[in-house]
Amino acid sequence: MAHYLITGAAGFIGAQTACMLAAEGHTVVGVDNLNDAYDVRMKEHRLERLRRTPGVEFRRIDISGKNDVENLAGEGFAAIIHLAARAGVRASVENPGLFYETNVMGTLHLLELSRQAGIGKFVLASTSSIYGANAPYPTPESASSSEPLQPYAASKKAGEVLAHAYHFLHGLDVSILRFFTVYGPAGRPDLAMFRFCQWIHEDETVRVNGTGEQSRGFTYLDDIARGTILALKPVGFEIINLGGHEVITINELIQLLERTIGRKARIEYGAPNTADMLSNWADVSKAGKLLGWQPQVSLKEGVRRLVDWYVAERSWARSILTQ
Repeated sequence: MAHYLITGAAGFIGAQTACMLAAEGHTVVGVDNLNDAYDVRMKEHRLERLRRTPGVEFRRIDISGKNDVENLAGEGFAAIIHLAARAGVRASVENPGLFYETNVMGTLHLLELSRQAGIGKFVLASTSSIYGANAPYPTPESASSSEPLQPYAASKKAGEVLAHAYHFLHGLDVSILRFFTVYGPAGRPDLAMFRFCQWIHEDETVRVNGTGEQSRGFTYLDDIARGTILALKPVGFEIINLGGHEVITINELIQLLERTIGRKARIEYGAPNTADMLSNWADVSKAGKLLGWQPQVSLKEGVRRLVDWYVAERSWARSILTQ
């Protein structure tokens, strides 16, 4: 059994990854600064689960603070699973500096921790947004990632490049995971899946940017957490897509939610957002060959699990701010 550091532990993917590792008998120190990038009640909900999980210790730490990160040295971590980030393509357009403090400087501080403390394995969460506007579909890891469309994607590219430098200079074993649109229970309330679920349940207008014909390859939370754990294996330096096997348009997603919830949506279409990609669809053949990973949860089943969670938590989830 091993001892791991997970950043962004109160986040959507971080909390699930920590619990899954603990269920396997490992121990985890999870850190998070509990920032207000979205309604903090969602993070507190996940944190309640973490605190009930044997083998998981939570600490409130901001990775953009160098001294706080340095204080984690000497704890015998087998690997760092770096999931903390300021996320969101639209928000990064409004406040790019904040994204670079966390996504670039925070990553640099953790890479330095790896070097100084002799932590030989580093798993870094990246994003499908890095592929830009002209990616082939399905998108392989070899597609260009040099033309990001938003400061968020650019900051994640910078983190990838830093990780490669530490691999080259210091022999750090690095798995970079490019996540495609992730959803599931207790998901980020600033993303479409939770917002649409809440809005349809509460008979609020479902606001769609553009025509709704933009498409996404949605990936269920458990599949992403499982892939993250598999990426702890030694690989040298590899960039790996983790994405869903079913791609649907936003209009089709709303229809699926309507059928699952049993209510019709009141839809309002608005102007498209220039920060949004028109599509994302992962080529995950490399993840299959290198990690033995395949997405397992169908979109229909995943949406049902999300809706069931929302119904169970509706007393407070109905008031979560969706921005």
